[in-house]
Amino acid sequence: MEVYYGLLLAVLSCIFIGISFIIKKISLKRLGFKGHTRAGAGGYGYLKDWLWWLGILSMGIGEGLNFGAYALAPASLVTPLGALSVLVTAVLASKILHERLNLLGKIGCTLCILGSTVIVLHAPKDEDPDTIYGLAERLKSSEFLVYVAVVVITSLILAFIVAPRFGESNVLIYVYICSAIGSLSVSAVKGTGLAIRETISGNNQVTSWLFWFFILFLLVTVSVQINYLNKALDIFSTAVVTPVYYVTFTTMVIIATGILFEECVRYFFDCCCYPSLLRYVYDDGYYCNRDFV
Repeated sequence: MEVYYGLLLAVLSCIFIGISFIIKKISLKRLGFKGHTRAGAGGYGYLKDWLWWLGILSMGIGEGLNFGAYALAPASLVTPLGALSVLVTAVLASKILHERLNLLGKIGCTLCILGSTVIVLHAPKDEDPDTIYGLAERLKSSEFLVYVAVVVITSLILAFIVAPRFGESNVLIYVYICSAIGSLSVSAVKGTGLAIRETISGNNQVTSWLFWFFILFLLVTVSVQINYLNKALDIFSTAVVTPVYYVTFTTMVIIATGILFEECVRYFFDCCCYPSLLRYVYDDGYYCNRDFV
């Protein structure tokens, strides 16, 4: 039953997050018209705009609901539901911001939703840890540490070498940084949620250093996400940023949680390393029955 509550929270989260994209975009456009240094050029004038903070409040509510969803349901189920925020943002951007979504954009949004549905229906069951110490043991695995190193190094290269030259012409640069760092924040959200759930159950974790480590790590990663998401929204249209951000963020989170909980990795290799796609399809359904159903 907890899983269904988690999925419900995830759906409500998508609505608030989708609305927050629109509000922040309006704020950034308004500041640009007033002559302030744009966020894409390194300006932070939006921090003084009440409308931008309203967008942050909407996103905060959405992330709070998402926080509860991650605590109750596996990340491999919660994250793909973010496709609903793509739909909400695309509709509102068309009606409020008058951003035209062409045929390819509409097809892309539809594929995002269909793909998310398939992932949710056929996602492997993650073996979620029951305590923050169990999660900490998984976080110390060599595979996950390598993933963290790759994310940090590539993000630094993009932020300080690639972005100054190509950041205003390629939406993937800022969005990748936001998504890659965001995939690390999911583990912090999971850890904080586990600590709160344990505390409510009578096993106080507020005094544990792990709890405060997760809180600090979450604040740092979310700050980076907000900064680079603002840069992307300031330069590119909302209808472009939202689907690209959703796809990259979902992909990175599935990879990160797959490394942590192993099931997704085994699922991936069973699909991609099979010698022949035709053999996979016609092999009496053995792999399908064993791993997908």
